[in-house]
Amino acid sequence: MKLDFELVPDGCWGYNLRSVLKKEGWDAIRKSAYARADGRCMICGAPSSRLEAHEVWSYSVVEGRGVQKLENVIALCPACHAVVHIGRTQLKGDVCAAEEHFMRVNGVTYAEYRKALGEANKKHSELNRIGEWSFDLSKLKEFLP
Repeated sequence: MKLDFELVPDGCWGYNLRSVLKKEGWDAIRKSAYARADGRCMICGAPSSRLEAHEVWSYSVVEGRGVQKLENVIALCPACHAVVHIGRTQLKGDVCAAEEHFMRVNGVTYAEYRKALGEANKKHSELNRIGEWSFDLSKLKEFLP
């Protein structure tokens, strides 16, 4: 799917670049993502006057320990960002617009949306079994001046 859910394991909540970098560092990284996007969402391609920086992380298990690895920082329109963080969107009560956006961008039905969400929730549950997480920020050097 072009647009998918990124459910953060509970043990990784609150750990993001904004929490580990000084404001100037985070600002440089997010502005770099905006420049690369050239005014368009990096997922759906829609023009947007209000892009939001999104950290792309991968989650793996090595010898029973979780590794949260920074993969990229991209610029998203608010609609795509709401889908990516569907758990937060559900808590805020904005689910209908996110469902419609997911289906439109991916060209799928509501049943396919529900299946993808179920798969994301299953993966989230599996990752939540990991008690300890470490963080790999090796990609960060590519974003800092």
